[in-house]
Amino acid sequence: MNIAVIGCGRWGSLITWYLDTLGHHMTLYGRRDSARMQRFMATRQNDLLTLPDSIALTHDLHCVEEAETIVISIGAQGLQKLMEELKPLNLEGKTFVLCMKGLEIGTGRRLSQIAKENLPASCHIAVWLGPGHVQEFYNGIPNCMVIDSEEEAVKHRLISAFSGELIRFYYGSDLLGNEVGAAAKNVVGIAAGFLDGLGLTTLKGALMSRGTREVARLIHAMGGNELSVYGLCHLGDYEATVFSPFSHNRRFGQLFVEGKTFDKLAEGYYTVEALLTLGKAYHVELPICEAVHAALYEGVDPRAAIQNLMNRDLKGEWD
Repeated sequence: MNIAVIGCGRWGSLITWYLDTLGHHMTLYGRRDSARMQRFMATRQNDLLTLPDSIALTHDLHCVEEAETIVISIGAQGLQKLMEELKPLNLEGKTFVLCMKGLEIGTGRRLSQIAKENLPASCHIAVWLGPGHVQEFYNGIPNCMVIDSEEEAVKHRLISAFSGELIRFYYGSDLLGNEVGAAAKNVVGIAAGFLDGLGLTTLKGALMSRGTREVARLIHAMGGNELSVYGLCHLGDYEATVFSPFSHNRRFGQLFVEGKTFDKLAEGYYTVEALLTLGKAYHVELPICEAVHAALYEGVDPRAAIQNLMNRDLKGEWD
């Protein structure tokens, strides 16, 4: 398969490397002003991996016109801008795979919605979600992930082409639930970082239980299957997000509590705003998201935000 990957960060480069090992013809695109791409152009390396000579590197976005499948792995808030840059190109009939987790600030749009609203109607859209860290994949540690799409044939074609010894794929069956769940787990990751920074790690069990319940209610209200929250895209991704030292969101939350800065992307920082937009639109209470938002955006001390959660009115576990 002729595949172009847009995005030269840790996931984009890992995806390119992985699909190359499966024998696909790979091209990695990065912006000319990207320090990451400049380094790849000069050395074919980043801090984690080396890209073999079989992978083409380019600054020219027209490379997507030569690909049958385009994988996008960029920050979620930049997807609409990328879609606008792609519009002048010939994209008819191409398959787009979104390997990214997030929701659009201001609108709460899911990433597949953004793609569908901007790409030609003949294009096919899928998402690639689930647990795993670049560092572990590159070191040969396998994991399980999900590919979902509104089109059954697209799921089957992609999973057949993308499956290998490193990744066991499952067929997704709830695009809405999987996307919302995957995005929301990053907010739970920030909350887990708060707990680590405050020495309250024993609360992580409660965080995972109540976090899944909170997101399940939202998915149900939006018309998705609330059971999706217990699959690989949300609960199944908790180990990689809530506990792992490689988790950007958990690390961001911990350093935030400690009064330190974090210089990498923590997508949950943006996602929490979008989740509250959706909660308001669908009349769903999201207390954990509200607590994280209060700490990040409203100047509430994280310890006080957690205490406010503990002091909420008593209720049944499944209410």
